[in-house]
Amino acid sequence: MTHELKAIFTKYQEVSAIGLKSVLATVVALEGSSYRRPGVRMLLIENGEMVGAVSGGCVEKEIARQAESVFKTGLAKVMEYDGRYRLGCEGILHILLESFSPDNHFLEVFWDVITNRETFSILSVFDKTNSENKGFGSTFRFEKKEIPLNTEQEYCGGHSFEQTLFPCFRLIIIGAEHDAVLLCQYASLMGWEVTVVANPKEEKTSEAFPGIHAWLPKEPETLTFPMDKQTAVIVMTHSFAKDLGYLLALKDSNPAYLGLLGPMQRREKLFDALLERYPEISEDFLDSVHGPAGLDIGAETPQEISISIVSEILTVIRQKNPVLLKEKLGKIHN
Repeated sequence: MTHELKAIFTKYQEVSAIGLKSVLATVVALEGSSYRRPGVRMLLIENGEMVGAVSGGCVEKEIARQAESVFKTGLAKVMEYDGRYRLGCEGILHILLESFSPDNHFLEVFWDVITNRETFSILSVFDKTNSENKGFGSTFRFEKKEIPLNTEQEYCGGHSFEQTLFPCFRLIIIGAEHDAVLLCQYASLMGWEVTVVANPKEEKTSEAFPGIHAWLPKEPETLTFPMDKQTAVIVMTHSFAKDLGYLLALKDSNPAYLGLLGPMQRREKLFDALLERYPEISEDFLDSVHGPAGLDIGAETPQEISISIVSEILTVIRQKNPVLLKEKLGKIHN
């Protein structure tokens, strides 16, 4: 969800520069089931634009109507949306609407936290009733300080919702062939920050990769990249020698996911070469490599292979065993 919040802040800075007001809508509580869970947010702008969504599209018009009073008075409110008779989700949403006008200091701190890949949280105070209250609102809790969205409000209410937000998920694609371009595009649509690592002699540039976050022209010998549990790596250079070099460079890394493109026989040859070049390499590292990368969905085209890889990354980081939802017992979301 951090990537959605980034989009909200980016849009706010764009529209506030021309004097337009904004209202932040946050799902703070849910009774029953819904398309999305508490913590999802959207930004409403007084010219009618919206960034993000809190449902599949069925609630947003009512939110826009309810937000009109917040634009006029600046007074935060909670709206209750009962979907049991209007939606297929059969849930009751409690949505906090509040003025969104972070100052320059707030913006500076926020973007520093995003850039430095730090974890933070947001605490929202509300009541589970259709009501307005100057005590409703949200506070951002960064590592070094807490900053309320509205410094003039005294936050009070009968309920609170706190959400921890982690750094944006990051995908490092090692390789710059046609299929890497498509994987970059698909991953960026997921909101992932995509870094492409390419040979410095590669003819392609970052302009060939839609949605790219960073371009890193590095030989295996000079590749250093800080890893965390919000980072996945896929090695797909289509060159045995280059794949071998980059795997050696990654031998001490510990990403959330490490994938290797290519058939099983090629993987085994790469592992044999790795052991020959570096006998001390750990079995844990070899076991951590997902190769061939991707889920078996019958993928044949580069587009389908990209979907297969993204799907496997999700199952690994969410610790899920993929099943058909029609065969899943109980709730979709835990």
